[in-house]
Amino acid sequence: MRDENQKAFLHRYLQSAGDALLWKLDGLSEYEIRRPMVPTGTNLLGLIKHVATTQADYFGKCFDRPFAEPMPWIDEDAAPNADMWATGDELREWVIDFYRRVREHSDATIEALELDAPGHVPWWPGERGEVTLQQILVHMIAETNRHAGHADIVRELIDGAAGLRVDNDNLPRVDAAWWEAYRQRLEDVARFAASRDA
Repeated sequence: MRDENQKAFLHRYLQSAGDALLWKLDGLSEYEIRRPMVPTGTNLLGLIKHVATTQADYFGKCFDRPFAEPMPWIDEDAAPNADMWATGDELREWVIDFYRRVREHSDATIEALELDAPGHVPWWPGERGEVTLQQILVHMIAETNRHAGHADIVRELIDGAAGLRVDNDNLPRVDAAWWEAYRQRLEDVARFAASRDA
């Protein structure tokens, strides 16, 4: 595969993962998109803010193309995890638009550089911090998909909605009764396996 085709291929995967992440907000209230659904506080809007922040740094600072907007939630004096949730003043529209602006900035970096363009990740140790655009594309695809997976589970906990993408949920075409029976079968198998260990 030629480099420009490979770059387009990787770029498409990054964009698809970002689209999936944004889709998880559709149809939910302000409370639901901010609601901490697990003990570590993971929430949908916070995942988007975090991915946007991470992407801004990897495609910005690492290639001497800094994202122009301040991100005080990652300053040295910021509270731990401040990038993992949106404050009451950071409206849904603002967070989504912030992510879109970051994506545009990232797109410009990806367009401008070759896959083997050198970069430097100052927060990675030693020689590991010397990277290429290709490495950062792969890293951000993994990062974004990881958090899209988190978002999928959080969304399912909120209202039962699940699926891969807006145009392809990648789930069996079955009804609610089938899902309940399936879940019960898995519960029964788990209990049986646990009983063998007792």
